Amino acid sequence: MARYREAKCKLCRREGGKLFLKGDKCYMEKCPFNKRPVAPGQHGADRKKVSEYGLQLREKQKTKRIYGVQEGQFRKYYEMADRMKGVTGENMLSILERRLDNVVFRMGIASSRTLARQIVSHAHLMVNGKTVTIPSYIVKAGDVVVVKENRKGNKYFTALKETKASNTLVKWVEFDREKLEGKVLALPTREDIDSQIAEHMIVELYSK
Repeated sequence: MARYREAKCKLCRREGGKLFLKGDKCYMEKCPFNKRPVAPGQHGADRKKVSEYGLQLREKQKTKRIYGVQEGQFRKYYEMADRMKGVTGENMLSILERRLDNVVFRMGIASSRTLARQIVSHAHLMVNGKTVTIPSYIVKAGDVVVVKENRKGNKYFTALKETKASNTLVKWVEFDREKLEGKVLALPTREDIDSQIAEHMIVELYSK
């Protein structure tokens, strides 16, 4: 699958806000967005009137970049959400939150979704006793995520045990740093998702 491989801080500047794509660096004063919070390019600082369609498009692009998914996969999540009962936009965000790479990030196993994706794809984790290497795997309530026994001696996970709990931990998951074991306590609701996303604008865009 194609991946964006250029400077991630440009994406934050393009969307006009921090997307927290680089983990701890995003919380530091030296974050590039703090120094230059304007869109990249020669005319990035120019004020431009944006159409309704443009605002909807930017909201979709921002959400895709937060979760690190491509257009085809994102559209698939929207279609899944549209077939579910309830509010389509909220269903879509819930599905995105339930991606395994995001769950690993939310549990504090990784400081960013990019690192979480790498941890999953390198076969460091098991879900319900089975090795899962697909970052887009959708978890369910009650699923148990653990670091594989033969990977617990890895210096990354050894250091993880000694660090403080992550500020990304949310109430619908739990993680025991000593055992390197986590659990999905419930499915995330809209109130559990702290990302500043106007999901109704994305639904309006796809509904046209």
